Formats: sequence, C-alpha cells, structure tokens
Amino acid sequence: MTIRTLSRIPAVTRKSLLLPRLRPRHFTTHGPNGFSSPSLLKISPEVSAALASNGPVVALESTIYTHGALGSDLDLESIVRQHGAVPAVCGILAGVPTVGLAPDEIERMVREGARKASRRDLAFLAAASMLGGSSSSNGSSGGGHGGTTISGTMVLARLAGIRVFGTGGLGGVHRGGESSMDVSADLTELGRTRVAVVSSGCKGFLDIPRTLEFLETQGAFVATFSDGRKEGQSVVDFPAFWARESGTPSPAVVRDEREAAAIILAQERLGVESGLLFANPIPEEAAIPRKEMEAAIDLAVREADEKGFTGNANTPYVLKRIRELTEGRSVSANKTLVQANVARAAKIAVELAKMMDGAPVTPGTVTTTVTTKTTSYSGMGGASVTLSPTVEVQSNVKTEVQKEQSHYPVNVLVAGSVALDLNCDYTGGVAPGGGMAVSPALHTSNPATINQSVGGVGHNIALAAHRVSEEGKVRLCSMVGDDIAGSTVLSALQSAGLDTSCIRQLGHEYPSTRTAQYVAVNDAHKNLVLAMADMAIFSTHSFPTYWNSAVAAAKPKWLVVDANWSEADIQTWIDAGRKHGAKVAFEPVSAAKSQRLFPAVKRHSHTKLLDVYPYASVDLCTPNQFELLAMYEAAKRNGYLDNHCWFEVLDAFGITRGARAQFVDITSPEMTDAGIPVQSVNLLPYIPTIVTKLGANGALLTTILAKDDPRLRDPDHARYIVSRCVNDHRHVGGVYMRLFPAVERVKDVVSVNGVGDTVMGVLVAGLAMGGKVESLIDVAQRAAVLTLRCKEAVSEEVGSLKGELRRAVEESR
Repeated sequence: MTIRTLSRIPAVTRKSLLLPRLRPRHFTTHGPNGFSSPSLLKISPEVSAALASNGPVVALESTIYTHGALGSDLDLESIVRQHGAVPAVCGILAGVPTVGLAPDEIERMVREGARKASRRDLAFLAAASMLGGSSSSNGSSGGGHGGTTISGTMVLARLAGIRVFGTGGLGGVHRGGESSMDVSADLTELGRTRVAVVSSGCKGFLDIPRTLEFLETQGAFVATFSDGRKEGQSVVDFPAFWARESGTPSPAVVRDEREAAAIILAQERLGVESGLLFANPIPEEAAIPRKEMEAAIDLAVREADEKGFTGNANTPYVLKRIRELTEGRSVSANKTLVQANVARAAKIAVELAKMMDGAPVTPGTVTTTVTTKTTSYSGMGGASVTLSPTVEVQSNVKTEVQKEQSHYPVNVLVAGSVALDLNCDYTGGVAPGGGMAVSPALHTSNPATINQSVGGVGHNIALAAHRVSEEGKVRLCSMVGDDIAGSTVLSALQSAGLDTSCIRQLGHEYPSTRTAQYVAVNDAHKNLVLAMADMAIFSTHSFPTYWNSAVAAAKPKWLVVDANWSEADIQTWIDAGRKHGAKVAFEPVSAAKSQRLFPAVKRHSHTKLLDVYPYASVDLCTPNQFELLAMYEAAKRNGYLDNHCWFEVLDAFGITRGARAQFVDITSPEMTDAGIPVQSVNLLPYIPTIVTKLGANGALLTTILAKDDPRLRDPDHARYIVSRCVNDHRHVGGVYMRLFPAVERVKDVVSVNGVGDTVMGVLVAGLAMGGKVESLIDVAQRAAVLTLRCKEAVSEEVGSLKGELRRAVEESR
C-alpha cells in the first residue's frame, strides 16, 4: 500500500483517519460543479484512510452476496488483500449507503433480506436514514437493505472516490433488445460514471455485438486483456463470460495491469467522466468451449421466450437452465472468473497507486493539537468531504496521531504484539496439610505481589534486539487501542528509545480495539501457573497494505513475525518479507498459536503451502518443545508433510532408522523419546533453522547445511552432522544438530515472562549483523538469564551484552 505523507493532510484530518468504524455520518460533498449538498454516504475507516492516502482500493458489489448463487466461500475480500489492495464492499445497510461493508454487516443483509439496488434505488433506500426509520415503511423489502448491482456499486464507488471495481459479468443488451428495449442500467452507468470496471465481458446469453455498440454510443472505453495471446496480436475477441471467445472483436486490447492503470489515470486527468470496461477473459483451465456454451445458451434463451420469461424474470431462468445444461460447470466457471477478475482489479489498483504516489510511505506517531472536531479532506474522486465523527474530540487536547514514518532502513523489523503485562507472583501461604504452599489455591483470593510492565511477544523481541543493537536499527510494527493502556504502552516504548513510527493506534469505533493485555499468575518459585491474554486487537484487525508498505519502507535484513496475528496476516507478513528481500523469523508465542504457521488449506481458498528449502518462506523459528510439537502436528494434520516438494528435501537428508543413536548421543534419551529431534527434522524443509528452547536443558539447534557449508568438512563439527545428502539434490548438503547446554542454572528467578522472547531478539540482532546462529546461541542464553532475574519483560542489563554479541559476530565470520 502506498500511503502519502500525512504531513500534507491537515492535522485534524489525520486524526479522523484514526477514528475508524464511525456510525453513519453526514458529509458535505462539493461536486464537480462546485455546489455543496449534504451526503448520507458512510465510508469505513480502513477505506477512508486508504483513499486519503491514494492507496489501492477495489470496490466490490454486494448483490453477489445478497442475490448471488455462488455460495459464501468466494473470499473476494481476501483475494483483494492478498494482492495488496483494500476491499470496499458497497451496499445499503439499513438505509445507509455504505462503502466498506464489514463481514458481519454483509451477513446481516443476507439474513434479513435485501432488495437489488441499482442507481434508481439508492435514494429510495437512503431516505430511511433521513426519516429515522427503515425504508420498508415506504413499501420496500429487506428492511432498508440494498445489495448494489454493478450500476449501484459504480455510483457509490465514484462518490467515495474509488477508481477500480472488480466484478463477474456485466449486464448488457438482451437478445431482441432492439424491440423490447431490455438494456441493463450497467451500460448507461458506464457512460456517465468514471469508474474502471473489471469483468469477464457481459453475460454470454446477451447480444454481445449490440452491447458493444451501445457502450460505444455511451462513450465508454472498452478493452480486453490480451491474456496470453501472441505478442503484438491486434485483434482479440471480447470474452463471452463462460467462454474466452465470443466471435466479436474487442474495441481495444490492453497488455497488462500497468497499461490499464495508465489509461485510468489519463482518463481522470483529461476530466472525461465516462467509465471504462476492462474485459478479463476467464482463465483458460476453467473456460467452457465456445460452441458448447453457445448451444446451451441458445436452448435456454429459446425456452425462456417460449415460456414467457421476460424482464427481471428472464436472466434468472436463463442462468438456471444453463447451469442444468452444463451439469453445473457454469457455476464453477463463474466462481473462477469472479475471483480472477477481482485479483486483476487489485493488481490494477496497486499499479495505479504506484503511479500516483511513487514510493510507499507509511504513517507513524506524533503528538499534535486538535482544535476542532470537524475535519475535511479531498478524496480521490475530487470530492471535498467534511467528516463529523460521533466521537467528540476536545479542543486543545494533545492527541496521538499518525505521522510520516522515517524512511531510514533498519536491521530488524518486528511485526508482533505489544501488551500491558500484569505479573502476579504468589507470595505463599499455609498448605492444607501444613507447611508452606507453593502454588496458589483455586476458587479463592491469594496473596501476591503484582507488577505492571509493558510486554507482548513482539515488543519483547524488539526491545531485546534494540538493547544489543546500534541506535535506530530496530523497529516495531504493532497496534494499540486509544485507551489508557495504549497511552501507557506508547509512553513506555518512547522512554525505552524504541522506534514507534509503525505503531498504529486504533480508535474506539473499531470493535475489539482494546490494547492487548496479558495477566500471568506465577507460583512461589516464579514458575508460571496460569496466564490469560486478550490479544483480540491482533486477530480481529487486518491492514495488509499497511503491513506491506511498512516492510517496504524499513527494508529490513530480518523480519520477525509473531503468531499473535491471524493466519492470513502471518502469511501477508511473510510474503512481504520475501518480496522485499528480508530473512524471516517466526516466533510461535504458544502451542495453540504456533499452529497458525501451518493452517488448513481449504479447497478454492487462497491459503497456500509454505515454500520449501532453498526458497523457504521462513528462515528461522525458536519454539519451545511444546510449540515444536504443536507445529509438527499441525503440519502433519494439514497435509504439509504429504507434499511432494517437502518429501524431495526430506529424502535428500538421507536420515535412516539408525539415526536414533545419533539423536540420543547429541541430545538425550528423554529428548529423543519426546520426539524433539524427529519433529525438528520433519519441519526443516519449511524452516531450515530451528532453535528449540529447552529451558534448564539449554537449546537445540537443528539446521540444513548447504552443499558448500564448511561444517561438512570440519572435524570439530563432525559429531553434529546427523546426515549427509545421499542423492543429487542441488542444494542440500546435510543436517546439523547440536545441543547447547544452559549457560547457567538460575535459582534466584524473579520472572519467567519474556525470557524466550529475549532469546529471539538477541539471536536475530546478531544474525542481522552478519553472525552465524551457532555462535550467537550462548549470548542469547546469557541475555535470557538476565531477564530471568528481573521483573521486567526484558532486562535493561541485556544492553551490557552488546560488546559480547559483536565479538561473537566477528568470530563467526
């Protein structure tokens, strides 16, 4: 996502971008003719922020949900996000024209019923919000809900300032339309509303030549993506929805998304207000042959005429018969083409954002003075919008808002949680049988010492890395709420000298925007008994274009991703890291959350298997033995250990049944029986370096050695070589496994919180400096000992290891 420097936007406007999910609000819109009029449009905060910064946004229609027959598993919003843009589902919710409908709002529309809403229906349905009630009182169905068609979506998208709209098939001129005048409103909308529509042409049973003639008369630009045709081929058929060819040449041809984006931008700068249609042929593997499709269509249309299905009844009948005649293939083809169109629309939006803004810029955090509670900004569509948020902003109050992010690169970018931690240490009592109780009693109050500190896995890793790194070489990307806990966290981060420019502060209007909090209950020996974590802010909210731009701006050598994010966001972070050349480390957080790295891959979903060595998506992971087991079981359960690419790497290891003796020799019989070496080896193709944290037993390093790794020939490392490549695999040289004993037995433990995170932070800081993992583990363990002896999540004394880490790096080179 490309986010324009926020200093160019008035300070109060910048505050408004941090007040998402407002209630329906009244705008004042200044149209192209200069007049002002009240508007009832509601734009979601995420979409508003993207529009205000010229970020990539893709409009989506809501009729595909409210009146479609394609099911609820299209994942269109996810597809948009995965391609780097922000989805904006348009519709009328309880009389409120809305751009950026949330999933629960769409579900409500489907559940309560909605009428189809074209341009003509928008004002009728929106009148409900002016009358203070539902439009149903005026005779409409659906309680004031409207699923917008292509026409209705174009109007709302244009009002909001969205340039690109992805959909399935366009309406058009029906066969015999020259007599019946049955012409879709989609065509006239393209003649007067400047929005680029990406579709697979018009429905195949329509009169395609007359549809194109009508669009020419309306002044709408029409082009078809060449999509694999021969380079320089000037004549390309306009697609026929289910079929790639229609027999009718397309008025124009475009090569790729960048060319489409240039046309959209040129149309805007010329001030031409008509729309643009980019026809995207259905993917070849899903297409139905043209002749077969034409036969089914001709029969369905003929039957509809004979049975008197005209007007609004015609299309549903024809579609139903086509589905029957093609034995359901038309439905699966429809799904595929819709998803392909939405993906292409997102790519166009991203290219357009690049053209408008250039290099990505991401917001950060500063303190500014808010002097009014009414804000204005000029939207992408040229409309000046005045926002009146329902959350009152006091005059002359200092408020944290986002600012332009510093553009200097960093060694380490940590994408993870930050939380307010409460550590409850049981101070002891009398046990039921007499003597001193070690653990707190259940179902009653217990005496304890309670300490508050700033924690969160991402924060702890970043702070540890920061304390052993040069100033300004570590950045944390996270989220907090606009609450007391959030203010406390931000203040603590700044006091610690951490870069907070990538900390997003979400307003109260988002659901579940409480700053994350973690409560740990420890026994009298400071061992964890129970922990409770409220991390909903990370699993509920997703800003993938922001995440991508944060990585692009930081250009980190290492990106650390913790498992508090949702499965989709973890994948987004990993993809962003690989895209921008960073090494990726994954911190599992807990046994339950660690499994998010290996989610179930559902059919038709866009979740993908991780890449394997030597192109592994993740380079390093630091689980404890319980997290390691959970990851292994998730990978096995969800098919990652049945993958052919995985097997090729594992087979190259050449590990045989006799390896157990080596595992025992390197680790111990207990660790081997627990399956730790085997689990590590099985995950190596996906995570080539695994450092398993074993508490008092130290840390186990398991890693793949490349063909040219000098350790394969070094006698000092011979006992750690578990196996050597036995086939002609181009990259695998062998497997290296080494147990590093604990550097110290700590008896005076103050808190175990943050110990594992400290290990990861110091490790990744050393790796970013050019060190080798086996040279850094003991330094990381010494940092963990310092954290064990303090009440804070990361000991301040970790900074005393800076020189030792530097020496370890130099010695390993």
